Amino acid sequence: MPELTRRHALAAAAALAATPAVAAKATAHEHHSPDTFDEVYKGRRIQGRPQAGGGHHDHDGAGYAVFVDGMELHMMRNADGTWISVVSHYDPVATPRAAARAAVDELQGAALLPFPAN
Repeated sequence: MPELTRRHALAAAAALAATPAVAAKATAHEHHSPDTFDEVYKGRRIQGRPQAGGGHHDHDGAGYAVFVDGMELHMMRNADGTWISVVSHYDPVATPRAAARAAVDELQGAALLPFPAN
């Protein structure tokens, strides 16, 4: 068994010290409601706002609706607080605004088509 060195002990202590801060940050982020936005990004109008009551947003979209040129962009919030959309599903981002921008980038000028809800 290798001997415990000062370097290993300091690395372990630093990792343990950072763990509560990371957990606290994640917890605080999970309870933060995203802000409303309405802007033109690369010539496309993107909007986002909290949405209450009914619809599939209450489950996977965490009560938040996003639109690209008036068409709803299906959003999901991950357990770690990041967001993904049906267009950029494998590229999680920090906010719904960032997800809307990523969708516009991915669409490359194509129209967003309706997403059928189950």
